[in-house]
Amino acid sequence: MDLKQLGWNSFFEGHFNDAARKGSIAARVICEQKQLYTIGTRFGELEARVSGRLMHTASSRADFPAVGDWVAVMPRLEERKATVHSILPRRSKFCRKVASVRTEEQVVAANVDTVFLVSGLGNNFNLRRIERYLTLAWDSGARPVILLNKADLCPDVEAAVLGVESVAPGVPVHAVSALERTGLEGITGHLGEGETGAVLGSSGVGKSTLINSLVGRGILETGEVRSADGKGRHVTTKRQLVMIPSGGMMIDTPGMRELQLWAEEESLQGSFEDIEELAGTCRFRDCSHQAEPGCAIREAIERGEIDESRYRSYLKLQKEIMLLSIRKEQRARLKETRFKEIAKWIKQRKKLDPKRWD
Repeated sequence: MDLKQLGWNSFFEGHFNDAARKGSIAARVICEQKQLYTIGTRFGELEARVSGRLMHTASSRADFPAVGDWVAVMPRLEERKATVHSILPRRSKFCRKVASVRTEEQVVAANVDTVFLVSGLGNNFNLRRIERYLTLAWDSGARPVILLNKADLCPDVEAAVLGVESVAPGVPVHAVSALERTGLEGITGHLGEGETGAVLGSSGVGKSTLINSLVGRGILETGEVRSADGKGRHVTTKRQLVMIPSGGMMIDTPGMRELQLWAEEESLQGSFEDIEELAGTCRFRDCSHQAEPGCAIREAIERGEIDESRYRSYLKLQKEIMLLSIRKEQRARLKETRFKEIAKWIKQRKKLDPKRWD
């Protein structure tokens, strides 16, 4: 494999020189399923697992390799296998909170240049969901692009595009049809050679079908969508990176029925730039935008310049991010307390039996 086609550049080369052990090589994670990885190297594809040391030092799921990561590995070419010893710093990462009560980060895709947020133009079309995805996309460090798939089923594509553009100012919006292979230039135009894209969206929006259309053959399994509610079943069960003949790569991801935020408050500025700017013009600096006089946001809603449902979406996401920030702080304090307790225990044991701890 040509590592440059996989996205290798001077940024990763510099960090690899710092992290590499003698005999190790650079590789990119191109498939991940239950901590079993397929990696791309200059010797071709190898099967890999993380080292015991890396597994021991990992404090969360985010410390394990994700699809798109560049890693330093020790190869065993005769077995076509390798051991991952370290993960190189990520230039970007699309993350969400794990789908549980735990306050933990899950990296969905790493080192992505463009995030393609896919929404189906059917019964499941939802502007509020697009705002949620867009908030995480801005936080990822990658460029967001919105793809409205199944344009062949939509009676008024232009209206749908205008509706999305109203909640995603400055973000490219493309109507495409994976089934009829139309509008695909809206994807390839954002991917140069060696660049990586990632398709994200709910189940049934046609992510795998889009990639199959780009590749020109059915390399990814696809599924049917229920006509009653427009929802699909989970077909993609693993994350994987696919080479696109026209140049670049695309990461396919499983559909997300639940997208819990893992973002900073600054990410709302990209998704809700209009509301954030208005908030700065309110008469009172601590305006809650409820009933205070001179509230610029309430006045804009009354004039019809801002949709009230969009404003409610903004408040909901803002509240979620604030609660997440509080939980992160609590988790950090608990972790610090545990480290102090362990250090205190070791210190006491050293006093009781200094020879054993020499």
